[in-house]
Amino acid sequence: MNGLSKILLIEDSRNDIELTLMALDEHTLANEVVVARDGEEGLDYLYRRGAYRSLDLPAPALVLLDLKLPKVDGLEVLEKIKSHPELRTIPVVMLTSSREEQDVLKSYGLGANAYVVKPVTFDDFIEAVGEVGLFWAVLNEPPLGSLGGLC
Repeated sequence: MNGLSKILLIEDSRNDIELTLMALDEHTLANEVVVARDGEEGLDYLYRRGAYRSLDLPAPALVLLDLKLPKVDGLEVLEKIKSHPELRTIPVVMLTSSREEQDVLKSYGLGANAYVVKPVTFDDFIEAVGEVGLFWAVLNEPPLGSLGGLC
């Protein structure tokens, strides 16, 4: 395990999970990626509930969040992250196929740090996700002490 903070990918599509992992790997990001396959699992990871109860790890450096998720949708996950005092400074990038203006507005209104529409072509997807990961997980400078884990 390296000393880098993790990236939390909350995504239900197997294809998009594989593409995202390939994109991050291709851009040589060494951050470990934790995959949650629905909104509830993503929240369990962040709040250290259920299967993640015994983990004593810092919060992720970045959350890549799909909009349309089973169990708990992406907007509700985003709202919970941004309303929690210990999680709100974690950058959340909406990574979705929706170009609907209301989804964009709701996402930013709830505190999303970025909204990225998943490109259709393989090469464009790899490039977009790689750039997002590089910026938010490596180049971005979070506030000191903002990535502590939950008790």
